[in-house]
Amino acid sequence: MLVLVAPGQGAQTPGFLTPWLDLPGASDRVAAWSDAIGLDLVHYGTKADADAIRDTSVAQPLLVAAGLLSATALGTFAAGAAGSPGAVAGHSVGEITAAAFAGVLDDTAALGFVRTRGLAMAEAAAVTETGMSALLGGEPEVTVPHLEKLGLTPANVNGAGQIVAAGTMEQLAALEANPPEGVRRVVALKVAGAFHTHHMAPAVGTLQKAADGLTVADPTVTYVSNKDGRTVATGADVVARLVGQVANPVRWDLCMETFQQLGATALVEVCPGGTLTGIAKRALKGVKTVALKTPDDLDAARALIAEHTTPAV
Repeated sequence: MLVLVAPGQGAQTPGFLTPWLDLPGASDRVAAWSDAIGLDLVHYGTKADADAIRDTSVAQPLLVAAGLLSATALGTFAAGAAGSPGAVAGHSVGEITAAAFAGVLDDTAALGFVRTRGLAMAEAAAVTETGMSALLGGEPEVTVPHLEKLGLTPANVNGAGQIVAAGTMEQLAALEANPPEGVRRVVALKVAGAFHTHHMAPAVGTLQKAADGLTVADPTVTYVSNKDGRTVATGADVVARLVGQVANPVRWDLCMETFQQLGATALVEVCPGGTLTGIAKRALKGVKTVALKTPDDLDAARALIAEHTTPAV
């Protein structure tokens, strides 16, 4: 069974959208999305520097646009169609991309919602100087109490020996000076705030108002929520979780447990891929993976999809 996944913030790099815009119709599509949400996605995806695309209000729509564009390039993902994934999921903002994959939101609605999300989270992040750092290695039962002692939140529990801590810059500096036992490295992430913590609580109300105006459908494929790794059957529940997740931890470790329970044999990560496939290689032994970084990766992804999905009848 194929799982299609979308990465979260921090996966973006300068110019990463450039080769994708050479695909037929891609430039026009992204330009139309840009007009719809009032943000020049073409500029930010091709010419902007690392600092510009680190801005939460820019990075989040850019990531969703890239995910939708690269998934479309793979082919159709309608329920029951050839190459349809058995399940979809996203890490942090990637959940909005996954919601579009599952038919819960159309592409324009997904991009409008993520534009609101990015702006609201950027505003919340401006209140206090905060950030996030990835801890590589260590055991959760040792790491989590250590983080809590420092006043930090285990904002992303990713599995495969990786937890992401979030909090104030002073708290993160204390963590770097005094990492938990067993942690090999503490790596500052390219994000502009302590996402998935209480620091983001002001954004929840804004997102709820935006969610109230959405036209929502039930998922057409199995949708796995990063709140708790559970599958979600209704569009209303998916959207409610999208609203709440900005101020609550991401449990990607539980998502991967669900992938295993569902019988996953292959995982494709949409552009800008690499982070989630890297985790999967360590945590999902025997599951084949492909990360979409440039259009050059499409053939390998299509071959994997053909091998691990049931042809349409």
